[in-house]
Amino acid sequence: MAQPTQTKYRVIVAKPGLDGHDRGAKIVAAALRDAGFEVIYTGLHQTCEAIVNAALQEDADAVCVSILSGAHMTLFPEILELMKKRGMNDVLLCGGGIIPPEDADELGKGGVGRLFGPGTDTRDIVKYLQEEIPRRRPNR
Repeated sequence: MAQPTQTKYRVIVAKPGLDGHDRGAKIVAAALRDAGFEVIYTGLHQTCEAIVNAALQEDADAVCVSILSGAHMTLFPEILELMKKRGMNDVLLCGGGIIPPEDADELGKGGVGRLFGPGTDTRDIVKYLQEEIPRRRPNR
């Protein structure tokens, strides 16, 4: 089990679009809670706008998006653009799903954080967030 985080980071876990498979998102949300994160799960079929609004209202430190529908090259950039428009430049956008490595590389170059595939050990996700959030938001 990953070490609980000292600071109580707030993380949005979201499922955008029409993808109805949320088992992985719920497993990640539970692992983050167990590690000491405050987790807000937005539920299925969220719009990009609703996800960003929730992150802004909740003063989230990270937005973790699960996409299994193949729409990752549309949804991640749209969420990132909405976050930038709202001045959320220090908030981490990361996620997971069925994302080919070349797409993950392109999204990373555009500003998206790490993307985790099916079967990833949740301790790796916890460790990444524990390291990346304070790097982006040192005054938290």
